[in-house]
Amino acid sequence: MKTHNFSAGPSILPQYTIDETIKGIQNFAGTGLSIMEVSHRSKECVAMFEEARGLFKELLNIPEGYTVLFLGGGASTQFLMVAMNLLNKKAAYLNTGAWANKALKEAKQFGEVIEVASSKDTVYNYIPKGYTIPTDADYFHITTNNTIYGTEIKYDMDCPIPLVADMSSDIFSRPVDVSKYDLIYGGAQKNLAPAGVTFVIIKNDILGKVERQIPTMLDYTTHIEGDTMFNTPPVLPVYAAYHTLNWLKNLGGVEVMQKMNEEKAAILYNEIDSNPMFKGTVLDKEDRSLMNICFVMEDEYKHLEKDFYEFATAKGMSGIKGHRSVGGFRASTYNALPKESVQALVDCMREFQKANS
Repeated sequence: MKTHNFSAGPSILPQYTIDETIKGIQNFAGTGLSIMEVSHRSKECVAMFEEARGLFKELLNIPEGYTVLFLGGGASTQFLMVAMNLLNKKAAYLNTGAWANKALKEAKQFGEVIEVASSKDTVYNYIPKGYTIPTDADYFHITTNNTIYGTEIKYDMDCPIPLVADMSSDIFSRPVDVSKYDLIYGGAQKNLAPAGVTFVIIKNDILGKVERQIPTMLDYTTHIEGDTMFNTPPVLPVYAAYHTLNWLKNLGGVEVMQKMNEEKAAILYNEIDSNPMFKGTVLDKEDRSLMNICFVMEDEYKHLEKDFYEFATAKGMSGIKGHRSVGGFRASTYNALPKESVQALVDCMREFQKANS
């Protein structure tokens, strides 16, 4: 029986990435050495890093004046690095979920932080609208996709001040106008690679404006000047990311991926909306995530949630349990998840409804 991986992260990777990474673990670039043991400063490894950065720039059409970095520490370290490097007097944050809230809390260590809007009042099940971004803030921070709650900002906003975005869970899922952002960051373990590497896309001229002294390893300038190799980078996850980027390019790029993601999401959301046993947790369709689809049982069937989870798991659906703060179910439909897996979940929902209604 096939296992369908709906895990929210670490999550499904393209089979191509897994297969090619295994080859490099055994023999990297004809060196006779594993990618796990070769020097990161060897010509073969340096070339791989350069190609990976080049693919980043090509797939996202990143303009001149930006640098792509591969760092350690996860997106959680970026919560403080962003503020440490960019927050001089005041910063503005949009609070759309647990990770956005954590980023906001980290920033408060470095200056005044304005929460321009929040959807916490209804357990983060919508994207706030109609707020005003303070023009005297050093930057405005958003989290584009909220993995726990299933909401997503699916457009590139016009912002009157520098815009910073955590795109951990929806990078490469759609085209992005990078020129509208001054900094984009994210952990790799959703749409790019195994956990262990963090990507940062940074506009170079946004740096050097804070008055504080920044520790060497937490200074973006250190890593830009060091060509992302100031210290030993997370080589193996970057190598896996390199293969994912090639896979994505061979598919036709982010425009093709967006169409595939929209098709997958439509199949599952249509079932959630039409099946009398289930209901979505995000009511505004405009705010519904294409990456993390959250749903629960209708009130009259709440007592069957455990039964459905066990039924679906027995059918090969892995990782569909909702986050403890929301409950119910969550199907993460990241880039590498095939449409067949979404259809298998839909078939499972229909079969359970027929048997239990």
